[in-house]
Amino acid sequence: MLQIMKLAVAGKGGVGKTSLTVWLGDYLARRGEEVWLVDADTALSLGQALGLPESEVPPPLILAKDLIRERVGEGFIHLNPDVADLPERLSKKVGNLNLLVMGTIATAGGGCACSPNALLKALLAHLIIERRQWVIVDLEAGVEHLGRGTIQSVDGLVVVSEPSARSLQTAIRISSLAQELGLIRQALIINRAPADFKLPDMAGLPPLTGVIPPLPSLTARQLLSSSVLDLEERDRLDAMAEKIIAALSV
Repeated sequence: MLQIMKLAVAGKGGVGKTSLTVWLGDYLARRGEEVWLVDADTALSLGQALGLPESEVPPPLILAKDLIRERVGEGFIHLNPDVADLPERLSKKVGNLNLLVMGTIATAGGGCACSPNALLKALLAHLIIERRQWVIVDLEAGVEHLGRGTIQSVDGLVVVSEPSARSLQTAIRISSLAQELGLIRQALIINRAPADFKLPDMAGLPPLTGVIPPLPSLTARQLLSSSVLDLEERDRLDAMAEKIIAALSV
């Protein structure tokens, strides 16, 4: 039996963090673990990566205005709303995986986001702190979630990067902000790396845990399916999941 952990996956947009979130969750589910996958990205693509048709993906909590008003209120809001019933109520069961679509806050030009933000943070805190199940949070691209401090209670952070200077610089910023929140356990994964890849000497990067090469079976299906499951390279991805979990369990 593996030690239950709560993990967050972060990185620059387009680096494959959602795919890695699914691969980690799928590996754990096939080991008999109960896993919550939380989509906290503006792209809301975690359900698609699991192979769900759009009609079966739960609507994001951020759009549930009546529920937000009921639990948090308006004006004088409740900062600690009751959310214990919401995970099962709002999630989609996919085998041993539980998909919960939260979305994220975009305040620019949209007025105050205090009420939805309070409910999102309360629900995420409930899953991370009170549930004795695996939780893997797919964060929005960049560093916004870390800047708001919404995931400081997770056990470990997986930082995903492509083999490019811009992507690695984002990884450094993510790692630095995470450390300010006390997130010391970090793992760096380089995705879509060429065979001759060598990590450049850049100060501030998290410890390199693994390198994922381009996956031919994923490339071949991308125009036909959004699912990243059941790839021909699954054994290799399982080995990567084992390395990540071992690195963050220390």
